[in-house]
Formats: sequence, C-alpha cells, structure tokens
Amino acid sequence: MIKSIENKVLTNKRLSSSEALWLFENCPENKLKQLASFERDKQHAANKATYLVMSIINFTNVCVALCDYCSFYVLPRDKKGYLLSFDEICRRVDELIHFGGSIVSFNSGFNPKLNISFYQKLFSKIHEKYPQLTFFEMTIAEFMFACQISKMTYNEGAKALKACGTQWITGGGAEILEEKFRQQHSPRKYTVKEYFSAQKAILDSGINSTATMVIGFGESIEQRVQHLETLRHFQDSNERKLPSFLCWTYKPYGNLLGGQEIGNNEYCRWLAVCRLYLDNFKHIRTSVLTKNEEALYGLSYGANDFDLPTEDEVTEKAGATISHDFEAILSSCKEIGFEPVRREPF
Repeated sequence: MIKSIENKVLTNKRLSSSEALWLFENCPENKLKQLASFERDKQHAANKATYLVMSIINFTNVCVALCDYCSFYVLPRDKKGYLLSFDEICRRVDELIHFGGSIVSFNSGFNPKLNISFYQKLFSKIHEKYPQLTFFEMTIAEFMFACQISKMTYNEGAKALKACGTQWITGGGAEILEEKFRQQHSPRKYTVKEYFSAQKAILDSGINSTATMVIGFGESIEQRVQHLETLRHFQDSNERKLPSFLCWTYKPYGNLLGGQEIGNNEYCRWLAVCRLYLDNFKHIRTSVLTKNEEALYGLSYGANDFDLPTEDEVTEKAGATISHDFEAILSSCKEIGFEPVRREPF
C-alpha cells in the first residue's frame, strides 16, 4: 500500500480514511516523516517554523458540562468557584504583554451565568482597553452554550458578537468529533452535527475560527480518523475556510477519566497523518502547551507552527507544565533543524 499512498502524495491526490489508518499503524517511521514533510513543504519553507506568544485566560472555573476528562471545573454552588473581575482579567492580559505576547485566548466553560450579553459587554471593554492585541474570545462549545441559555440561534449569537467586535471564536470543545466518544465522555457538549452547525454560523457571520483535536483519551484510531474526515468534509463544503488545525494531547491527572498520557512518538505520527489527510488545511500546529519542547519534533512530521503559551490553568491542572524560558524553547527548535519565525494571527 505504501507505493500507492506515496504516488497519491506526489501527484496531489486525496488519501482515503483506510489509507490514513494504514499510515498510522504500519508506515515505517522514516517514510512517514518523509511523506509528511513533502506535503508540508508544498506550502511552507522547508527549514522554517512559525510561532507566536499567547496566553489562555480561564476567567471562570464554574462549568456544568461534566466532561470526565476535565481537571479544572467546579459546579455552580461549589465554594471554590470563581469569576474573575474585569480588573483581574486585565491583570492577566498585562502579564502576557510583559512577556511580549500578542494574542489572548479566553476560555470560560459552561457557566450558567454567562450569556451572550455578558460576553458582548466584556469583549467590548477588552477591545477598547487593548486595541493592539488580538483576542480568541471563546470556543465554539462555549458559544453554543451561551446561545442556548440566551435563547438565541447560532446565527443570532454570532451576529451579536460580531457587532461588538469579536474576530475569533476558536474550534475548542471538539476533542474527538465522533458521536460514541462524545456520548461517553462529554454528553452535554452537543452532537457533531450541532458543533458544525455552530461553526458554520460563526464563519458565515464573518468571524474567524479554527479546527482542533485532542487525542489520548483511549479513543480508537478509527474514531480519530472519523474526526479528520468530518473536518475535511466541513472544509470542503464551506466558502470560508478554517486557516489552521491544532492537535494536542489529553493530560490524565486530577480528573475522573485518568489513564496515561500518550508518548511523543505516537503524537508525532498522528500529526503526520493529519498533515497528509487534511489536504485542505494549510497550517498544522503542534502543541508545546501539552508536550513541551518534545512537541517541536512534530515539525519533522508535517507541522509548521507552534505556540509559546504563558498560562492555561485548564491544562496545568491536568498536569501540563509551562516554561517561560522561550529562548531555550526556540533554541531547541533550531537544534531540530528549523528556524523559528514569529508571526501574527493567520
């Protein structure tokens, strides 16, 4: 099968889901790297990798989604619950500026008190105070919940947020886009069909979005491939395209699901499959947040971009460690063979 797959890659023909599965399970390491790098280099400089400095500010820990893989949330009446004030949020944003960052991503979970009107007011004030920054203001899953409790359609919610200056709603909350997995681990996080309905409304309103995936929950490889298939089909069917795909790994500490984190080789092999299968995505991103400097090896498996995060309490609670020694991380990138190039939002 490798000859057939290699011929498809060289002649710009689309891979099938069975071929993606075969690549992950059977392709020799050097050949997989070679094919993924060839595909990457069609669109990006072979010896360069882009990055940005950003923060993920979790301004509340109250959530009713009840995902068994989350180590961060508390229920509404828990005394440990919090909602940061505007001044506290600004202090976190100022910390990012101190590190030279330019992008802030906000996460807020399924907090029953945070409707679309709340987000409109908060984001308007944020835009006014920090016109020089770019904000990824919420995830798709959070957007869906806010629309639900606001009794608004996704189109109405997207238009309301667009009117207050929202530019980005990220693809967060996707995890594994396969119904059996979602019913088992996050039954309150909507169906795959509903997820893409919301993302289409976001794109149609003129707001930007992204594609994401989290692996290592014990999901099957077939479920992973199904996730990629739904993303590729969604990208095909929309006039406005998603600019990037980010895959990161589940951190197993402090939650109900538990388990063990997958190794870096498995992660990198999966990144290679993503690059080869997702032929309608330009940017494939590797996760320093969850894999630290090891994630940079993903650049040799088809990825072309990474973050330098300054904070993310959700993943830190689950076992992620964040280093602010950015120079050391960038030096590691150079040692692997890639020149790091700082970028603006895609």
